[in-house]
Amino acid sequence: MKPEIKISLIGSGKVATQLGKTLFKEGFLIAQVYSQSKKNAFKLSKQIEAQAITDIKKLNTDSSIYIIAVKDDAIEELAKSIKLKDKIIVHTSGTVAMDVLKNCSTNYGVFYPLQTFSLEKEVDFKTIPICIEANNKNTTTSLSYFAKSISNNVQKINSEQRKIIHLAAVFACNFSNHLYAIASVILEKNNLSFDILKPLIEETATKIKNSSPLKIQTGPAIRGDKKTMEAHLKLLSKQERNKKIYKLLSKNIVESKKVLK
Repeated sequence: MKPEIKISLIGSGKVATQLGKTLFKEGFLIAQVYSQSKKNAFKLSKQIEAQAITDIKKLNTDSSIYIIAVKDDAIEELAKSIKLKDKIIVHTSGTVAMDVLKNCSTNYGVFYPLQTFSLEKEVDFKTIPICIEANNKNTTTSLSYFAKSISNNVQKINSEQRKIIHLAAVFACNFSNHLYAIASVILEKNNLSFDILKPLIEETATKIKNSSPLKIQTGPAIRGDKKTMEAHLKLLSKQERNKKIYKLLSKNIVESKKVLK
């Protein structure tokens, strides 16, 4: 147990669940879990031995750190109901400004774990980059110490850098996963399994660990293989949306050659 740092968790979704379970395993005392959903609040609180609350006005005032882990659009409105004097309060968003918390406490910041989360699949926080930012030096030091207790990759990032990182993450994670979904549907409509692509996906992911994505680009677009591209577009003749995506991405890949020159 690490009694010197008592935590109140505001949220019960994917980030809150995985962060809460990790902190609990590391020996931190989780005092409360707040959620508008009674079911979700009690489900998470049971796993991490915390008090479940559904009224933000019942938030205690004696925790060391308050972590807001809710959807981005809800952070600012929720923050209006929280008054903590000088206790540290952070949110976990990649895009929301740090200053939305300035009226909550004299010590506030951001604790942004750069990873995709799900409710059930546990992640290893030791490998997850945690980007921290705070409104003063002492809070930055405290957040850094706190973050390093669960992650081996803690970085001090300002608000603009955080927004850029989040934008890049959307391209690298959310958009790529959407393309996997498109590929899956194309295969399934032709009675083929998405499993056949998994070794290819894994090999591509492995390559970028040691090389620039620009340098390992393969496929008909980078080769200028127009006949293959035309054949692909013919296969997509009845899938106008996917056809547009194929054309746009192929054009962008061709133009990316200029970056390497």
